[in-house]
Amino acid sequence: MPSTPRQALLRAAPAAALLLLALAACSNNTPDSPSPGASSSSAGRQETAASGTPSRSDRNTAMDIRVTLDGRAVDATLNDSPAARDLATLLPLTLDLKDFHGTERIGDPPRKLTTDGAPEPSAPRVGDIAYYAPWGNLALFYQDGPSASSDLLILGHIDVAADQLAQAQRITIEPAS
Repeated sequence: MPSTPRQALLRAAPAAALLLLALAACSNNTPDSPSPGASSSSAGRQETAASGTPSRSDRNTAMDIRVTLDGRAVDATLNDSPAARDLATLLPLTLDLKDFHGTERIGDPPRKLTTDGAPEPSAPRVGDIAYYAPWGNLALFYQDGPSASSDLLILGHIDVAADQLAQAQRITIEPAS
């Protein structure tokens, strides 16, 4: 049964308020941290393998992908979620990136991805490739992200230093050959 616009707005309001609180709580206003508007590129987060912490994509890897950040090749994988498989149907894909909230680099794919069968929410970590469903954008986290949200789907992981992700202006994602 279709919902009215008012019902849809009432259902979305608590999630939007929670997201705003999470973003505000995660802001880092120290002089050493980049400001959200300081850079024109975005994407990425998750620590490199040197951290010793396995990424979520290590636990559920579906496919290797070839990623180039600003012309430099980096290792990356997508997990086996429906959204990650949907992203794979768009490859090859090149996106311009911009900074968001001093935490992640974001870019806009040509269409929204499926959110059907989304896994349990988990908080993003440095190096995670994620999809923010309400806005339809990809995010590459270079800082650990806010708390878990059902609107943020972890799609995989990129193995690169956080500072390289923080400065990335353009990403190209291709199937691994």
